[in-house]
Amino acid sequence: MLNSIRKFSGTIFAKILLVIVTIPFVLWGMGGVFSSGNTNSLGKINNFNISTQDFMDHLRSSRIEEKLIKENLNNNILEELLTQMISKKLIDLEIKDFNIIVSEKALVNKLKKNKEFLDEKKNFSRIEYEKFLLSNNISANRYESILKESELRENLFKYISGGIKSPYFLTNNIYKNENKNITIQFINLEKLYKSRDKFTNEEIKKFINENKDTLKKDYVDFSYAKITPKNLIGSEEYNKEFFSKIDEIENKISNQEKFNQIIIDYKLDKVTRKDFISSENNDVVDNEIYKARNEGSLFLDDKEEYFLLVEIESVKSRLPSFDDSDFLNKVRTNLYNKNKYEFNKALIEKINSKNFNDNDFKKMGNDTNNTIKDLKLKSINDRNKFTSESLEIIYSLPKNNYSIIADHKNNIYLAKIVDIKIKNITENDKDFNEYNSLSIGKTKNDIYTTYDNFLNSKYNIKINEKTLERVKNYFR
Repeated sequence: MLNSIRKFSGTIFAKILLVIVTIPFVLWGMGGVFSSGNTNSLGKINNFNISTQDFMDHLRSSRIEEKLIKENLNNNILEELLTQMISKKLIDLEIKDFNIIVSEKALVNKLKKNKEFLDEKKNFSRIEYEKFLLSNNISANRYESILKESELRENLFKYISGGIKSPYFLTNNIYKNENKNITIQFINLEKLYKSRDKFTNEEIKKFINENKDTLKKDYVDFSYAKITPKNLIGSEEYNKEFFSKIDEIENKISNQEKFNQIIIDYKLDKVTRKDFISSENNDVVDNEIYKARNEGSLFLDDKEEYFLLVEIESVKSRLPSFDDSDFLNKVRTNLYNKNKYEFNKALIEKINSKNFNDNDFKKMGNDTNNTIKDLKLKSINDRNKFTSESLEIIYSLPKNNYSIIADHKNNIYLAKIVDIKIKNITENDKDFNEYNSLSIGKTKNDIYTTYDNFLNSKYNIKINEKTLERVKNYFR
C-alpha cells in the first residue's frame, strides 16, 4: 500500500491536493448533515473508525473548492480523496506504532532554512515568514502543523529505507543493461504495406458497406448573420448602445423569436449554407458553425471582434457520395491503416511463435528491393534514429531476436538484434555515482513494495459504500 501511496502523488488529484497553501479556503455549510457515530461511519482501518466528519474535515483542510468536487464526481474524485485520506491515516498509524517523533528544535531549524523565509543576507526573516503566511491565507499554527506532519512522514520513509547501500554488482547490472553496444539490422516496412492507391473500387465499396455507420457524416443546413457595431448601430465603436442591442437580440432568442424576424428587425445580412460539411478548404466561420451544430437551433455566439447569430435548420447524417474525393481519400487511408495493422499483427504473431527466421528476414528485404540497413546503438539513450519506447524494446531482447520498432517520424521497421557487446563500469568511472544512485533507488522501490504488502496484511480496510454514496449525494 505504501507504494500505491507514493505513486498517488503523480495523479491529477494529488496535484490538486499539493496546492494546499495556494487555493483560497472554502468553508462549506455542512450544518448537521453529517453527525458523528456509527451511522455515519465511512470506513474502518482495523478498529480505527473513519467518520464522515473526519472526511469532511479532510476535504476542508485540503482546500479543494466544492465546485471542483461536484464537477468531478463521475471521475471518482471522492474515492481518490478518500484513498488519500486513508493513506495518510495509515502512515500516521505507522508513525505512532514506530514511536517516530520530531523535536521542536528540528522543526525550528527546518523552518529557518526555508529559502522562502530568508532575507537578502540569507538570514531567517520573520517579516518574510509573515508575508508568506498572509499571501497564502494560512495561519502559523496550521503551516507549522503541516510542516511537522511532513517531517514525521519523511522520517518514516527514512526509517524504512534509510542507510541503504547498493552492492557493486547491482550498480554494474543497471549500467550494463543501459550501455550495451547493440548492432541491429532493420527493414522499413512501408514498401511491404499495400499503398493507398492500390485498393480497388470493390475493396473500397466493401469497406464502406462494413463500416457505414462510422463513416456517415452530418450534412447541415444553416444560416447566420455576422453582427458588428457597423451593421447594427452604424458605428465603429463597441459602445453601450451596441451591447444594449445585443442584449435585445439575446432576449428575442430567449423568447423564441424566429431567426428571419430578427434579421428583418435589425436589417442584418443573412448567409445560408445547404448540405454543408466541414472541410479544410471552407471558410473558418462556416467550419466553426458546423462544430456547433448540436448546440441548439438558434443561438448567439460571441467571437470577440463580432457576434454570430446562427440558426441550425437541419442536421442529416448520411454516407457521402462515392464521387466525393475527400471521402474516398479518407476511406483509402482507413483501409491502408487497417491493412498495415493486420500485417504488423501477423508478423508479431509469427515472431512470437518462433516461426520467423533469418531467411524470412532477408527475403522481406530482397522481395521488395528494400535495403537491409545496419545501425550500432551506443546506449539505451541513443535516440538519434528510434523512439525511446523502441529502444527499451531493443535493449530488452537477446541476440538474434526480432521486433517491430518505430522512428521519430512514425515510420515502422522490422529490426533484428545482430550483436551485443557488454561494458562494465568501475568505481572510478565518472558515471558510477549516477548509476549507484539508480541502483539504490531500485532497491528502495523493492523495499517499498515489500512494505506495501506488509501493510496490506497488517491493516484491514473496510469502506461503507452506502455512507460514501450519501456523501456523494450531498455534492450532487
